[in-house]
Amino acid sequence: MSLYSVLAQLLALALAVLGAPLLTGWVNQCRAWLQNKSAPPLLLPYRTLHKLFHKESIVAEHASPLFRATPYLVFGAMVLACGIVPSLSTDLLLAPAADAIALVGLFALARVFMSLAAMDIGTAFGTLGARREMLVGFLAEPALLMVLFTASSLTQSTSLASIVQTIAHQEFAILPSLAVAGVAFTMVSLAENARVPIDNPATHLELTMIHEAMILEYSGRHLALIEWAASLKLFAYSCIGVALFVPWGIATVDDPIGILLAAPSLVIKLIIGGAALALIETLSAKMRIFRVPEFLAGAFLLAVIGILVRFLLKA
Repeated sequence: MSLYSVLAQLLALALAVLGAPLLTGWVNQCRAWLQNKSAPPLLLPYRTLHKLFHKESIVAEHASPLFRATPYLVFGAMVLACGIVPSLSTDLLLAPAADAIALVGLFALARVFMSLAAMDIGTAFGTLGARREMLVGFLAEPALLMVLFTASSLTQSTSLASIVQTIAHQEFAILPSLAVAGVAFTMVSLAENARVPIDNPATHLELTMIHEAMILEYSGRHLALIEWAASLKLFAYSCIGVALFVPWGIATVDDPIGILLAAPSLVIKLIIGGAALALIETLSAKMRIFRVPEFLAGAFLLAVIGILVRFLLKA
């Protein structure tokens, strides 16, 4: 463990925790501009979090300790997920734990606790949202694993740091396997972050909402932590996409100057990625819930095709 790895890890965590709401605000702004609406302030997510943290948390009378602990567990899992993704440098303090399977496990852990907490109160909306969320997760997680396995086939390792370092040091080339996996990853990312066409983060219609249905009973600091965790999840998925498909600019081992250049490089990539996400949402229509399995099955099929192309054609 070197001082450089500790500083790089702390910088990555600080950028994730403080910058995640800003990424959400940027996506919301771009989405409003593309829809010819008045855009909300860029710092609105921070104001929302500040307001919620200063409000009292109202908890149902029969809520179990699981309901109270879930916001902290979900927030911690998303912070750890952002910490093990090599967004700024491959030489991180948590690099030995930065495994593709462990990363998917963190997302699954947060999903399970959110679903259990939603059913804990016993409301119809909470149970409805939990069942839909588990359906999405059951279909999205295998597709995400296949995408990560496609990238890991380049290094014969599931270590995210090794994958990023190998891809970043290769000559620039558009590999068909990674291109197909990139499309699959985009589809999974939309589903996992409750974005259109799977879900609409701005809706409160009981027949269509998934994520919002699970958090209707939360308020105050509990709701603030869940909203912050949702922004962190979007940030984590954005950094995964950057690390796997455009890793150029990420610093390597013992490169202090490189990490100073990696931060603005990551910000530029996130700005472009956030605008692209808003464009995809604007051009897409919200699909019905029974069409979601077809959408995610297509993502899984594309990811499997990426693996087959990699192993059969070495491309």
